[in-house]
Amino acid sequence: MQETVRQLVHLAFGLAIAGMVLVLGQAVSAAILAGGLFIGIVMVDLILRGHRVPVFSCLVKEFDRNDSIPGRGALYFAISALVCVILVPVTISVPALVTLAVLDSVTTMVGVRFGRHRIHNGKSWEGTLAGIIVTVLVLLPFLTVSGAFAIAIVAGMIELISPVDDNLVIPVAVCVVLAFVPGLL
Repeated sequence: MQETVRQLVHLAFGLAIAGMVLVLGQAVSAAILAGGLFIGIVMVDLILRGHRVPVFSCLVKEFDRNDSIPGRGALYFAISALVCVILVPVTISVPALVTLAVLDSVTTMVGVRFGRHRIHNGKSWEGTLAGIIVTVLVLLPFLTVSGAFAIAIVAGMIELISPVDDNLVIPVAVCVVLAFVPGLL
């Protein structure tokens, strides 16, 4: 149950960032993400130094995996979101952020609950395929049908095998593919 709630928070956080970028545009979103990232890093530093930070400490205790860096997943997501928002147009960054939010959450929730065939690092075919299918569906308003399939498959494979945290690499990889492969938007 804890992992499901954590993934629902991840999904809401990611979709909220994508929605912010869609509504507010690049410049305002970049400023908000940069400010939020700075505040997040300060909060992490305080917690690592043994301070209790109201609200933030409770969120980390409730939703974070036991990690050496409190809130690491959220920080990595904010970093990759900021990179995407700064470097590419909204038409590319929004689908990249939606991809991470949906794919990562669905693969984990389905994999934990229904995954029977483990393939890599404890991840399952069931979770990976469910994540890809749901991601294709949510990307259809943003991309062509072939683009939605291509991005979902690329992101699904990255999520499955990447040795680097997927919160860092999926959005940036999606931005690169959308920016350099014609006909996907």
